[in-house]
Amino acid sequence: MALARSISEQLGPMTAAAGIYTVSGAIALVQLLRSGKRQQQIRQIPLKYLIVCGIPFLIYMIALFLAIGYASNHQQVLEVGLVNYLWPTLTILLSLVILKRRANLLLIPGTILALVGIFLVLTQGTHVSWQSILGNLSANPVAYALGLIAAVSWAVYSNLTRRWAGDKRQGMVDLFLPITAVILIVIALPTESGHA
Repeated sequence: MALARSISEQLGPMTAAAGIYTVSGAIALVQLLRSGKRQQQIRQIPLKYLIVCGIPFLIYMIALFLAIGYASNHQQVLEVGLVNYLWPTLTILLSLVILKRRANLLLIPGTILALVGIFLVLTQGTHVSWQSILGNLSANPVAYALGLIAAVSWAVYSNLTRRWAGDKRQGMVDLFLPITAVILIVIALPTESGHA
């Protein structure tokens, strides 16, 4: 979060995202090109999977960087990060619908424990008041909404990948990263060309 915020402040959120995903996409592409087995796996993936899973992957990447970029201060970056890190809990909850998983009574205390753990790890002992969060939310609802969109998108992506990737459990991140980089470059060029 801190690195993304720092780069976003210097370049703008979309340009920062494009830069970061260009580097990570290039690394993923090199690894992909070096693995004949992986290329064969990708050729066997249905187009439906690539589209239906690729869209929430892309939405996550864009929404997260925009949320961080639109945060007005470091406190909001922390709070947007907390909202974004709802994705593990949302992944579990959405698995009940998408993957038809069964819930038992441990789901509720487990979900609460997971949320408390995420809160403690991300805040690292920093004082966070609910009044501050509500005040920041009302002052900058766009950043928080984008953080929530990112969390929901990643939860959807995670469940759909598990459902449709079959025995290729790692999904198509190595393919989605370079595609995301290209799309972000196309978006960033006209929108933030005068930022730096």
